[in-house]
Amino acid sequence: MSAPADKATHTGSVATSHAITAQAEMVNIRAGLPWWRLLARDPLACCAAVWLVFLLTCVLIGPEWLSKEATDINLRARNLPPGSMDRGWVMFLGSDSLGRSILARLVVAARNTLSVAFTAVVLAMFIGGALGLIAGYVGRGIGNVIMRVSDVIQGFPSLLLAVIVLYMLEPRVANLIIVLAVTRIPSYLRVTRAEVLEIRERGFVDAARAMGGSRAHILWRHIVPIVAPTLLTILTVDFAIVMLSESGLSFLGIGIQPPEITWGLMVAQGRNYLTQAWWLAFFPGLMIMITTLSANLLSNWLRLITDPVQRWRLEAPKAND
Repeated sequence: MSAPADKATHTGSVATSHAITAQAEMVNIRAGLPWWRLLARDPLACCAAVWLVFLLTCVLIGPEWLSKEATDINLRARNLPPGSMDRGWVMFLGSDSLGRSILARLVVAARNTLSVAFTAVVLAMFIGGALGLIAGYVGRGIGNVIMRVSDVIQGFPSLLLAVIVLYMLEPRVANLIIVLAVTRIPSYLRVTRAEVLEIRERGFVDAARAMGGSRAHILWRHIVPIVAPTLLTILTVDFAIVMLSESGLSFLGIGIQPPEITWGLMVAQGRNYLTQAWWLAFFPGLMIMITTLSANLLSNWLRLITDPVQRWRLEAPKAND
């Protein structure tokens, strides 16, 4: 009788030990890690964040240092190949057909390209998010009107709509931002409305409503904090899409006009020299590709850390922790 009892006791102690270990791991995972540690656990997202921070630095301080080299014409240095150091480090990536530094022009163009894309997606997020909150929470009548307007906007191809509007209007920066923002509003509107329709039926919303909370209070305090992470994830994806759209419009000649510079405009100006000076179009195209890829990688990381179901993939304890 003693042997089975000892065996049962041992089995029970082992089970208790495993339960305590599992509980400790669960507590460790659920305790949460700061965002910079989560970012460090994803090498691709970390590299993408470093690249975007570097671009932000170039946007903030680069044009003040390199604007002269980006605009001054020097016909003696025209079409210098990459690696040319005889006229200084600023010619490291070569020069264009007017002797202007490609490196300096890339840095100056980064401000125009990124500022247009960022302003357009932020404007689209706020307008689309606000309309989505109204359409999902206020009522069926105004919600149907908002959704039909969204269907009309979404019925046109975004690039075609931008081309038509910019041909009719003057291709200025403000018009470009408005057109790009309008074409992206339906994405935020539909996602916000779908989430609000589900969240408004939850118990904590019913409790807030029973306690006398107004619509504005419930939307701002209880629904917006849940919808915001999803909108921020969409924003990072849309940033890449809008940047490509702006580059395409500048390439077609109806985006930002000279003497301003964008990466898309640099590609358009270098397409006639592909057989003679390939670097004129290659380096701005490479900047567009790397920045778009970085924004997509960072959006995937944001999706992971804002989704409680997927966040454990980055928070799970590792052997060296």
